[in-house]
Amino acid sequence: MLSSASLRRALPALSAALPIIIISVTALSVVFAAAEGLDISAAQAASWIVALYGIPGVLSLWLSMRYRQPLILTGNIFALIFIASLGGQLSYPELVGASVVAGAIVVLVGALGLTGRLAAWVPAPIVLGLVAGAVMPYIAGIFTALGDEPVLVGGAFLAYLLGRRIQGPRLPAILPALIAGLALAGLTGHFGPLPTRMAWPIPIITLPTFSLHAIATATPVLVVLITIQGNLPSVIFMQSQGYAPPERVINAVSGGGTLVGSLLGPMALSIAVLLTPLTAGPDAGDREVRHWSVYISASAFVLIALLAGVAADLPVLIPLPLLLALAGLSLVGVLASTLQQITRGPLLLGPMFAFAIALSRISLLGLGPFFWSLVFGMGISLLLEQEALKRLRASVSG
Repeated sequence: MLSSASLRRALPALSAALPIIIISVTALSVVFAAAEGLDISAAQAASWIVALYGIPGVLSLWLSMRYRQPLILTGNIFALIFIASLGGQLSYPELVGASVVAGAIVVLVGALGLTGRLAAWVPAPIVLGLVAGAVMPYIAGIFTALGDEPVLVGGAFLAYLLGRRIQGPRLPAILPALIAGLALAGLTGHFGPLPTRMAWPIPIITLPTFSLHAIATATPVLVVLITIQGNLPSVIFMQSQGYAPPERVINAVSGGGTLVGSLLGPMALSIAVLLTPLTAGPDAGDREVRHWSVYISASAFVLIALLAGVAADLPVLIPLPLLLALAGLSLVGVLASTLQQITRGPLLLGPMFAFAIALSRISLLGLGPFFWSLVFGMGISLLLEQEALKRLRASVSG
């Protein structure tokens, strides 16, 4: 039985799972919008949810238990949006074939150790700028949600501030915010109806069609999203927190999971660049127990997959503005930590532009802001901050 001291030590890691679950539940709306755009059946959509949530959930549990590190994988949301955008150009089986090929290529990348070489070349401050830009919209979303639901969100926000003021680091402030938000939702009658239907998903395998046009159109983008946009910055962030993530294993698992999971629905499996700071950052507690947060959140992924038939009702049960506000509040610590590390230098311009680009809606060659945040941030530092780069690399190697 755990002692009270052990429970207090584990509480930050366990509470880090709450925003991950919240973000994952809200992401279901993207899944169903994509399914509608691709004009697939409800059974195929349920199989897709099994692939997007169940497979990364199981693999995250295995990786985190095996390496005692917070290694959390998800179905890459940016890849999902990209796949949905191709619905009018490629058939569903062609998209499945393209993502199967992408998974095989990522396995090869992992075997060659290419991500590790890139991780040694890309400075951590550039990645931290990307992370800060990625979480900033969630922070701003708190106040958008406040305008939509002033009572619910205002009460949760006040509870968050009081939690930080009174409890300090002993109690993660997201917990009183969650309790206050749910209590106010109950008192004001804002809870949606409970799901009335219950159905276990029956996985449907879609046989892939290997079209040269589809592979040329979709596969390169999916490979980049898995390796450069997902795994690479996540590995670098974990290294900045004192971890030694197994990059070859990560790419092998990402590629193999993508290859197999795509038979249930086109996907790109990667380490979650947005969620990794929650599980691996200082707000998750002592470094030795941060991986516990993955046990809770990955188990929730598996549960969502098992309840794929009713998963569409989950975002309806709790008011969406409250969910979005809680997600934003949970990321305040991540934003504060990354901005603090960026402003220490010696790199400033590259991380600043990486931050700004990650906030933008840039889309070039089918690739979105997170990819170009790394590319332009690194390029600007190479062009304008060469001496600072040398000092940074010397300090890391030393």
